[in-house]
Parts: sequence; structure tokens; C-alpha cells
Amino acid sequence: MGNALNLETYLAEFDSAEKIDRGMAGDDKYRCRCGTDEFLLRVADGEDYDEKEKEFAHLKRLSDAGLPVPKCVECVKTDDGTKVLTLLSWVPGEDLEGVISKMPFNEQYEVGKQAGSILRRIHDTCPENSVEKSWYDRYIETIQPRIDAFKHEGVSFAGCEKILRYFEDNKHLLKGRSMCRHHGDYHTGNLIINSGKVLVIDWHTMDFDSIGDPWYEFNRIDTKYPEYAKGQIDGYFNGGIPEEFWRLFALYISVSAITSIVWAKYFAPNELDSIMGLNKSILTIFDDMENPIPKWYRRDMCDSVAHI
Repeated sequence: MGNALNLETYLAEFDSAEKIDRGMAGDDKYRCRCGTDEFLLRVADGEDYDEKEKEFAHLKRLSDAGLPVPKCVECVKTDDGTKVLTLLSWVPGEDLEGVISKMPFNEQYEVGKQAGSILRRIHDTCPENSVEKSWYDRYIETIQPRIDAFKHEGVSFAGCEKILRYFEDNKHLLKGRSMCRHHGDYHTGNLIINSGKVLVIDWHTMDFDSIGDPWYEFNRIDTKYPEYAKGQIDGYFNGGIPEEFWRLFALYISVSAITSIVWAKYFAPNELDSIMGLNKSILTIFDDMENPIPKWYRRDMCDSVAHI
């Protein structure tokens, strides 16, 4: 399919094109059909071309390596430069987020293991050595001002000092961490399940330009379903989980939560109560930051569990 003059003429090349309204704000999306073939068309602002081109190249590298991701067709700019059109193969199946609650615990765990194994392959396929600054410097430069903002204008809660102390006591673990390209938003809402197989969709350039410590990407793990979350970790490490992972896991999750308080206070006050509850829950699952292995991982899968 050649370059199109504009979105309208590009869409006209398909037998049908249906706009997709669900999902987070961002790119416009269309489900397009041409004969028996189906595609996903993502439409972004023209000024995002360089970013979208990098996302496309990353996804193509993974697709060529045989990972369960969409096939890449093309990434082009409209002639007037106002839009970026990224065409991918359509991934059939059901959103995992919508069906996981109906799965028995053992199936949630097995699906989580698949998701974890795929995430490990994504990270192993795309190491990143071109970033000049270390992961420690990049993370601290972004997070320290947010920590300081919480100290000066955040909403305090019982035990908040324990999260802050945990960060100070463990931030040295960030030093020397290798980096890779991230998916950017790896959770059940961006996974498809088809005949028991997990496939990955919706790649984004997110925190730290989606380049960083591979373990940082666990900060979006879906702990609403602890059996799934446990499976994702087990699948990623294939049974050998380093102690250092747990300490960084607790750091990334707790710091992400506590630094969200100031953001919610000013930009999403309707979410502030939920984020305050999240922080209190973190203190519970990590035993007041004394045990970096969360309670939902330590318990048997069929127990009632606390979750983030």
C-alpha cells in the first residue's frame, strides 16, 4: 500500500474501515478490512512521526523475531505532514482484561506465566546500549523532584515515612542496571487471549521514553488478580527470582504510588482517594516496607488476598 495523500484517501483503499472508540485517549484507531485480511490503523499527530517511527521499528524487530505481536505493514506521513499513519495486522481474540475474572485460578496463573515469558523475550530481544546516562541517573533525575514535591505539598498518611525511607535505603540498587526497550504499558488491558494463547498489542512510548531497567516494567503488573501476577513473575524468571528483583519491585511500585499523590491533588482530585488507598495498601502488602515480597505472592493462590 503506497503513501496516501490524507487520511480519507488512505481509508478509501480498504473495503471497510470502522473507527474504534474504546481504549485510552491517544492515537485514533480504525479496524480496516481488505478482502479477508484485517488491519489496525493508528493515526497520530504528524509532529510525533519520529516517535512513531521508532515504535514501528521496535515492533517490527519483535515481530521478525517471532514474538506474538502484530505484523508491521507500514508507517507513513500524510502529504501535508499533519498525520502519521501506522498500519499493523489485526490481532484477533478477546481482551484479557475483560475475561480474566471468569477464569479459574489455575488458568489465571498459566496465562500470567505466558505473559511473563513473553515480556522476558521482549526485553531480551531489545537491549539498549545507546543511552548516554545510566539508569540510576535517569531515574533519580525524574523521581527525586517528585519525592521532594510530596514532602512539601503532598497529602501525608500514616506510614508514608516508611515508603520514603525504603526509597532512600534501596535506591543504590538502581546503579549498574542494564537497560532495554520497554513495551511501555504492559498489563492485561493490552494483552489479547486467543485459543489460550497470549498476544501483545498497543505499544506506547511512555515513562523514560520506554527505555530503562527491564524490571521497571513490572510497575504496571495487574495485582487485582494475584494468581495472574504471580504467574507473570514466575514466567519471566522461569523459577529463579533474584532477591534484588523483589527489592526493586517494591521500590518501583511504592515510589510510583507515593509520587502520584501530588499529581492527583492538582490534576485529578477525583482520583485522590483511590491513590491514597493504593499507598495504604502498599504498606499492607509489603509489611510496612519490611518485606519486599508482596503478601499475594507469599500466599497460596486460592487464599483470599490483599491486592494493590
